[in-house]
Amino acid sequence: MEQEMKNIQENQHADQSKSAAIFKKSNRPVTLKFENVVYKIKLGKEGCFKNNSKSEEEKIILKGVSGIVSPGKMLTILGPSGSGKTTLLTGLGGRLVNGHLDGAITYSNKPFSNAMKRNTGFVTQDDVLYPHLTVSETLVFTALLRLPKTFTVVEKIMHAEAVITQLGLIKCKDSVVGGPLLRGISGGERKRVSIGQEMLINPSLLFLDEPTSGLDSTTALRILSTLRDLAKGGRTVVMTIHQPSSRLFYMFDKVLLLSEGNTLYFGRGEDAMGYFSRIGFSPLVAMNPSDFLLDLANGILSDDPRVLTDEPGEDPASIKQTLVTAFKTNLAENLKEQLQECDDHQIAEKFHEKKFKQWPNTWWQQFSVLFRRGMKERKHEYFSRLKVGQVLVLALMCGLLWWKSNNIQDQIGLLFFYTNFWEFFPMFQAIFTFPQERMMLEKERSSGMYRLSAYFMARTVGDLPMELVLPTIFTIVTYWMAGLKPAAWNFFSTLLALLYNVLVSQGLGLAIGAIIKDLKSATALGSVIMLSMTLVGGYFVQHVPSFIAWIKYVSITLYAYKLLLGSQFTGGETYLCGTNATCLVEDFPSIKTIGIGGKGISIVALAIMLLGYRFLAYVALMRIGVTKK
Repeated sequence: MEQEMKNIQENQHADQSKSAAIFKKSNRPVTLKFENVVYKIKLGKEGCFKNNSKSEEEKIILKGVSGIVSPGKMLTILGPSGSGKTTLLTGLGGRLVNGHLDGAITYSNKPFSNAMKRNTGFVTQDDVLYPHLTVSETLVFTALLRLPKTFTVVEKIMHAEAVITQLGLIKCKDSVVGGPLLRGISGGERKRVSIGQEMLINPSLLFLDEPTSGLDSTTALRILSTLRDLAKGGRTVVMTIHQPSSRLFYMFDKVLLLSEGNTLYFGRGEDAMGYFSRIGFSPLVAMNPSDFLLDLANGILSDDPRVLTDEPGEDPASIKQTLVTAFKTNLAENLKEQLQECDDHQIAEKFHEKKFKQWPNTWWQQFSVLFRRGMKERKHEYFSRLKVGQVLVLALMCGLLWWKSNNIQDQIGLLFFYTNFWEFFPMFQAIFTFPQERMMLEKERSSGMYRLSAYFMARTVGDLPMELVLPTIFTIVTYWMAGLKPAAWNFFSTLLALLYNVLVSQGLGLAIGAIIKDLKSATALGSVIMLSMTLVGGYFVQHVPSFIAWIKYVSITLYAYKLLLGSQFTGGETYLCGTNATCLVEDFPSIKTIGIGGKGISIVALAIMLLGYRFLAYVALMRIGVTKK
């Protein structure tokens, strides 16, 4: 990608007009209509003793909200915290997972579909970005994944460059995004990067949750101006916003004011103040319209000397109810007529499902981009100084403790430590894999960016070299210091058995992390499972009672330990068991119970676990984001 970026920069002036043309390409227009939208969610009561019939109470978040926004227009949803702004936006974007959504929501007279999903941009309030990627890399990788295969790689990169220019990110394009533990670009720049990811596809319908949150007024104005330009290009823009400045407020084509799930106003932004004045609510002095509307949505009148009302003694609940009734009396009927009169058949073109059944890119293209992105992002994590130092220090400590040991019991102890340590270390590392990427996976999968299978394979294959380097170094250091058999066959069979163990243990960690969302619960379960496997591995307890002996047949430790023993000891080999006395290795108590034969069974058993655990992880991930096509 670096070479491609250099080639682009060399031809930047020649291709500037082409880049701008790509960015300004119009998609098919969409008219969004929603009528009597009601959203209910059941809240479970906490406690150890729950009665299924009484433990849940239903809460109504949205109470019959209606509205319409046409192509070329910008709808802004205002309201105080808890009014239902984000819930409504998420519902309109087809991203509500829990609860029950009622009402009619149509997109050019059609229900939400895969065709619509892939032409919809959704910018969440929280910026979900990879911290170690630069701004340019973030947008280029997104362009490579989201833009269809009809675009060449060069065109996709130029498209990303055009978005960077459009959003004023040129100065920070080569800076890492950063995160809580890594210093990067500013919060406002992060927000613009998030918006840029959605702007890449020039969506027909763009949803934004608090796009100006954390931005200064000048930057916020620039963002809103960009969004207005996008809307003028035939796109439909819907956003929530928190206390915009007066300059921003008058840029809104339509405003929807919510209070506790009820509609208080729906209409043009410039008409809002006049409407409330006509029904008896107006400010005494000039003030920011959004501040005034939020005061009304909170039911605040008598506490603010700037506001006049005919009934100054009313409580907030009564004021809110008055405003809800006023909306139903004065505006609801007109809105209903607009919904009925809207004729979406007049729109030039409609979405044709057959054109959107295929993914934007081929499976191999998705895999290739995800693989490169994953390697760039995670190399810092896998080869951090702390992790490398931890492994090297422990390797040196083991080498010194087992220095040139020729005692068979000590050698067996080292092999069991190999098994045990390189089960716990990769398993716990893998447990954190999917929980840490869950938000990113939800965001990208809900946008129809790539197949789950491409992501899973890219993640699995990309982790292999990084997962196997540290155990290889550990083995090289300790093997020769401990004086194990120097023959090449013994060394490589020991190394391969250990790496096999690492891969199977990693698969177990991936499965646990994918199935259980809570990291504390996942690590607790992982500890219990791995300790149980260790106890029946044949080193601590050599004669496991028959009623619980079945556990050893599903133990990674038992099969991996057996392979490691077989890499160092063979049948008929002897050792010193007394003065001038030798005994067979297979008769040694710690080996006799395990045995040094049956390597094939161990290899097959571990192979089943290797594939089985990863299959469980994949099935668990299918619940994230969208249903697999």
